[in-house]
Order: sequence, then C-alpha cells, then structure tokens
Amino acid sequence: MAAEPTTAHSPTRSDVSESFTLRIRRYDPESGEAPYWVEHTIELEPHRSVLEGILQAKGRFDGSIGIRCSCKAAICGSCGVRVNGQPGLACHTHLDRAKATSRDGVIEIEPMGNMPVIKDLIVDMDAVHWKKVQRVTPWLINKTPIPEREYIVDRESMVDVTQSMACIQCGACVSDCLAMEVDPLFIGPAALAKSYRFVGDPRDAEQRERLMDLAEDPHGIYDCTHCFKCIEACPKGVAPMNQIMRLRRRATGDHHIVDRNNGERHEAAFVTLIKNYGLLWEAELLPRSYGGNSWFGKFAPPAGLELASSLPAITKAVMRRKVTIMGAVKPHKIPPADLKQVQAIYDEIEGRDKRIEYNLYISGRDEDNEDSPQERVEATGDAKSEDNA
Repeated sequence: MAAEPTTAHSPTRSDVSESFTLRIRRYDPESGEAPYWVEHTIELEPHRSVLEGILQAKGRFDGSIGIRCSCKAAICGSCGVRVNGQPGLACHTHLDRAKATSRDGVIEIEPMGNMPVIKDLIVDMDAVHWKKVQRVTPWLINKTPIPEREYIVDRESMVDVTQSMACIQCGACVSDCLAMEVDPLFIGPAALAKSYRFVGDPRDAEQRERLMDLAEDPHGIYDCTHCFKCIEACPKGVAPMNQIMRLRRRATGDHHIVDRNNGERHEAAFVTLIKNYGLLWEAELLPRSYGGNSWFGKFAPPAGLELASSLPAITKAVMRRKVTIMGAVKPHKIPPADLKQVQAIYDEIEGRDKRIEYNLYISGRDEDNEDSPQERVEATGDAKSEDNA
C-alpha cells in the first residue's frame, strides 16, 4: 500500500490574512483644522507589523496619510509612533499583539508626544529631540597628547557604555517623559543617556566638566523624577533613567560636585532619612536639603526661607486633609526588625571597597560561565534588577 502523499505546506495562523482596523490620528497644522480620527480596515497576516498596516492603508485608501519610515527593521528609529497610547516603533509592533492590547479591538495609532506634529504621525524631531542631543556635546573630546597608535580602552569601561551606545535615537523615551511634560526645557532621557556614553568613556578629557554642566543646569540630571516611563518605552533596552542615575552617581560619588540646584544635598538627605527611619520623612527632607543633612538643618537660614515659601502649599494640603500636622511632624517609622533589614542593605553597600555598576546587556566574563550557561542568564537577570533599583 502506497503511502499517502504528504502536504507540502499546511497553512498556519500566521500565514492567513486577517482583518485589522486601524484608527489613525490625522492632523495638518497648516490647515488650521483640529485633529481628527479616521478608521481603515486592512488585510494582513497577524505577524505583520503595524507599519505595514499603515502603509497598506496609505496605498489602498488615502495616500495623504503622513508616516515616516525607512529600514522597517527596528534599526533606523524613523517610524516612532504611539500604538494604543504606548510609544514604540511601528515596524517592531505586530498587528496581533497591538490588537490584543487595544481597548475595543481597534488599533489606535497617533504621533509621539512632547514633540510638535508636522503632519499626522510625523513629529518634528529637530525641534526637540535633536536639539537636546546637541545640548550635551555628543562627541568625544580627546585627551592630549593623542597616542601615536590606537587608544586601548579597558574592557570594563567599554561594557559600561555599551548600553547607552545601543540607542537608535527613535525618540520613544522623549515621547513619554513625564518630567518633560512639566518642564519642556528638561534635557531629557535620550540626550542624558547619550551624555553618559561619553562621561563613561575613559578617553574623554572633560568628564568632570560635562557632569558639572549637567548638575548645575536646573533642567539637567536632577530634573528626572524616576517615573520609569522611559525604560518602559525604549525598544532597545537602553534604560535611559538608569543612565541618568549613573550620571548622578558619577557627579556625587566620584567627582563630589555640590550643585546650586541642591541635587547632591537632596539626594544625601533622602538616603540618610531612609537609613534612619526606613521610610521617607517628607517634612524633614526639605530643611535637610537646604540647611544641612541633620536634624538641626531646619534652623539654617536657607532652610527657613524654603520652609516659609512652602507654607501656602502645606496649608492647602492640611485644609484638604491630605496631611495632618502631627502626621507630618512625627517621623515615619517601620517596625524595628524591618528597619534592621533596611540598614543591613546600607551596611552591605557602604562596606564595599568599590561601587559595582552592572550593565543590562553584559555581566561578568565569558570564561567565568563557560561551563554553566544557566548561571550566565541568572547573573544578567540579577544585574538588571539591581540596575533598576
């Protein structure tokens, strides 16, 4: 009995086209009309990208839809948009996943935030993103004398800057930066991550000058509010907020820069309060940041001025029952056993001879894990957790 011929290729779910509805935000500033939404239904395989869906809608229904793209391979960073409210690369977002995360089964696409719209999904990167990158002197300033042959950089230093070098300048982190929404002059996550690429490079001749500049700028490294939005938005795992924290550690821990914005003193007061009480004591944070990192800080004239200027906000908070006077005055404490555990972490960190900086991409040495790939994976995971702490 002859065997039945086998099927050359059985269709799978990813090979069958499905219908997807795109809701695209349209806006032309030159028209004088308000933004509006249009919907187009396209037919594509679920594994295709949102960018391919937009291009099909543009080709089949309306050639005037504005979208910027180039490589279609998540390399050039041109097709940054918001899909269902989240920034990312249109070419790097699958249609099925976008549909699954939508509110009503319709994939909502709009331009990135914090940048002016040129047309539809195209934003003006020059006006915001590139202007801020230029602000941080995005090139290496050579030390002199320049060696006759190549400048050999040690491995640890190159590993340290690898993460910031992975940035493709798509602007996704800028789009979702909450600090930039409040303060448009904030240098921003992308530019500061770019800055760390040179601050961390031992070949750069002006690391301290760069840090001094970024610390003294009221819109610099201390303007970040630790919201983690840039980490969530980055499609390349650059974790811009982590690079900003590294800039701060370099500025305070390595170069001991005391800035006019009170960033260094604020950070020191924050660390001390958590160590002493296990929780942040907000009423003590402000006077210590301006008057000195001790209980007596509140009696220093600069702290008195700041306290006086904040009285309207404090009064409003008390009247609206957001805080109570006794609740603000009394220290916030956790149970003694828990406080001991918190302080044990401080003892561990402060007892180290050298600060450990983990890189998200690379941790340890290849030869250390040749016999145990699992350990290498676990080591990388631990590094990521500590880096985000």
